[in-house]
Amino acid sequence: MVVAAISQEVGAAFAVGLFAALGAIGAVFVRFLVAGVLLCVAVRPRLRGLSGRAWLSAGALGATLTVMNLCFYNSLTRIPLGVGVTVESLGPLALSVVVSRRRTAWLWALLALMGVALLSLTGLRVGHLDPVGLAFAAAAAASWAAYILATARAGADFPNLEGLALATAIGAIVTAPFAAVAVDPDSALRWQVLGLGAIVGVMSSVIPYSMELISLRRLPPETFAILTCLSPVVAAVAGWLILGQHLAATGYVAIALVTVASIGAVRAAREGLVQSDTRLITG
Repeated sequence: MVVAAISQEVGAAFAVGLFAALGAIGAVFVRFLVAGVLLCVAVRPRLRGLSGRAWLSAGALGATLTVMNLCFYNSLTRIPLGVGVTVESLGPLALSVVVSRRRTAWLWALLALMGVALLSLTGLRVGHLDPVGLAFAAAAAASWAAYILATARAGADFPNLEGLALATAIGAIVTAPFAAVAVDPDSALRWQVLGLGAIVGVMSSVIPYSMELISLRRLPPETFAILTCLSPVVAAVAGWLILGQHLAATGYVAIALVTVASIGAVRAAREGLVQSDTRLITG
């Protein structure tokens, strides 16, 4: 799971290098194209005999995945990687708080809001955080929460990674015409750009999704969720080492607050489910 987080955030850092040639929409398309082809070849999702419900699930998964990545990449054109991932992680955090049966979950949500408030007041050493970039990251957070719900539904209709393979292919198809209009072919077809795009597709999608599937089979759900909460920290380190993005000290404190709040919310939600199951057994 740690490998998945490192791969995903390093891939996101590399994706920033594509923005000059492809823009955010072009980078999303290339990522989906590479990941979609590799996943479809590896998984070979069945197309015949799928029910209307299954196609609806794949479509919903593809839509949320596309919106999430478009918003996230657009945020990275304006704000640092660590900040973008921190704000984006509020989506799963909010979802875990909503479904939790424990009041303490709301205390963790309050801690996360304090972190976001601190994050909004901080800035880069050379300036302030772009509010439009923060808005894109917030939209990515909402899309991530919707993506989690769509994934749960698709899991009932598709085994393994079939649903994700179809969703990624749908994302590539949807973004293709927009990328064709927005991207300069001369810039896009350079081998350096194509090579970097392939790396981003593998590191941001293929490796993380495969590692997450393996982790889900071997790790307890609580451990998996807690490790997922470490993404903002990994992103901040990747942004610093690869992109040279340095935040003020308060920015790192804000990231730590959101990370701790996410872990606390996950544990609160898990404990609430355990207590609920205990009452059902003993009652």
